[in-house]
Order: sequence, then structure tokens, then C-alpha cells
Amino acid sequence: MAGYDNYLANGHFSFGNVIQFLKEGKACRRSGWNGKGLFIVKQVPSHIKADIIPNMQSLPQSAKDILMKRENPHIDYTNQMLIINPDGRADSWVPSASDVFAEDWELITE
Repeated sequence: MAGYDNYLANGHFSFGNVIQFLKEGKACRRSGWNGKGLFIVKQVPSHIKADIIPNMQSLPQSAKDILMKRENPHIDYTNQMLIINPDGRADSWVPSASDVFAEDWELITE
């Protein structure tokens, strides 16, 4: 990917490169984040069929009930970014203006 050749003077990337890395399935972080061990990823798009929905731990029963009453019950996960915390907790993540314009992004390779 061309982004590997686009290191900034400090050895980091801009957010434009991060978007491409996330699309490629890579993990990234900001060196300036206070919480060490944080990183972001793009969730892998997936199609969840009706036979899986009743067993999902990540949905409340009310959501399962609503989905299962539909003609074609399913969930399509698309275009979500997650921030993974050091304790393993995953939260949805939307970049702030500071994140978008930051020039301290790193590609995690370990």
C-alpha cells in the first residue's frame, strides 16, 4: 500500500492513511493517546442469519424478538469502527476533530 511510503517527518501517519489501513484490516493507534494499550479497528462486515440471532450474547432479548418476527431475520454489520481497550472492552468509536487532524497515528505491527 502506498501509505507505507507516506510517513510524516516524525515517523507517524495522518488520518487519511489510517482509513486505508483500517479498510485493509489493520489496527492503528495514536501515540498521543493518554490510555496506553488502546487501538482502533474496522469491524469485519458480516451477515448474521436467523439461526445465529437467538444465541447472540451482544443483543438484548427485545432486539432478538423484534428481529425474529421479520420476514427475513438477519443483521448486517457494516462500516463500524471499534476502539479496543487494554482490558479487552470494545466500544464503538467515531474520530474526533482532534483525531482526524492529528499527525501522530501509528500502524500496530506487533
